[in-house]
Amino acid sequence: MRVACMDLLCAARRSIARVEPSAGQGPEKEHAVSLELDVNGQRVAVDVDPTTPLLWVLREALHLTGTKYGCGAAQCGACTVHLDGQAVRSCVYPVAAAAGKRVTTIEGLASDAKNPLVEAWIEVDVPQCGYCQSGQIMSASVLLAETSKPTDAQIDACMGGNVCRCATYVRIRQAIHRAAELGARREVR
Repeated sequence: MRVACMDLLCAARRSIARVEPSAGQGPEKEHAVSLELDVNGQRVAVDVDPTTPLLWVLREALHLTGTKYGCGAAQCGACTVHLDGQAVRSCVYPVAAAAGKRVTTIEGLASDAKNPLVEAWIEVDVPQCGYCQSGQIMSASVLLAETSKPTDAQIDACMGGNVCRCATYVRIRQAIHRAAELGARREVR
């Protein structure tokens, strides 16, 4: 039942986020503008309503589905991406505001198999259902970029905006500590 509700909620959100063309207008969207984005180091052009949440442009127009829809209100963190190195909630961030900024999704971050955070996440076996994990990793990545050896309190403060319904918080904290260790070892070499 929960999965069916989420599917309906996601479908409803997508239909709200899109501006469908009026009859007789052809394939163009009524309020679409052409925007150029830098996503995972690649320049891409999209024709979308500028108020469309970045999340839906990433998922629907660019087919980068690693970033998840969770709440639509920037409260759960499942939609977290990086904008110029800072974590933002893409479900409420208008795509027009991302033009001219570097957008990094989980696909861009995880493309490096030797990324200490990805390596630690696998080593500690963090995910249970996995739904929130892309947002968790994106938030943890910003923390580690700003604090090379975070304390438990710093981890809790940074990760507090990311909800894990499976309650893997202890493993998330362990993985962040492990990623800090792995990152430090690589810097020494």
